[in-house]
Amino acid sequence: MFLNKKASASMLTKFASISFAALVGLSLTVSSASADHARGQKLYLKFMKDATGIKGDAFAAQHTMAEWKNLCSNEGAGFIDEYSKKYPGAADFLKGPQFKKFQPDICDFVIHYAKDSGNVPSC
Repeated sequence: MFLNKKASASMLTKFASISFAALVGLSLTVSSASADHARGQKLYLKFMKDATGIKGDAFAAQHTMAEWKNLCSNEGAGFIDEYSKKYPGAADFLKGPQFKKFQPDICDFVIHYAKDSGNVPSC
């Protein structure tokens, strides 16, 4: 049994739509999973250590993993609020476009080295 041209075109359209949706879903998964705690550690050292006056291990140990995840949710809104108040010298960075860009990596760093993680950074 052969399909007519209209049915064949409809199947091709459905296949293309499903393939596109799968590709978009996969790319979203990859981009959200691309945060890197090692890069976050370097970014903390470069942009935040001088402003906070504390080393990365002490900074990350201020919260548990669950607390950091909560602070880092909503594009780091809680993180920005808490640490802009606690360390006014870091406020410009935290409220600026660079933190927005680097927030996933910095948050991955603090979560990875949180006080209940069992990991110890070298900074």
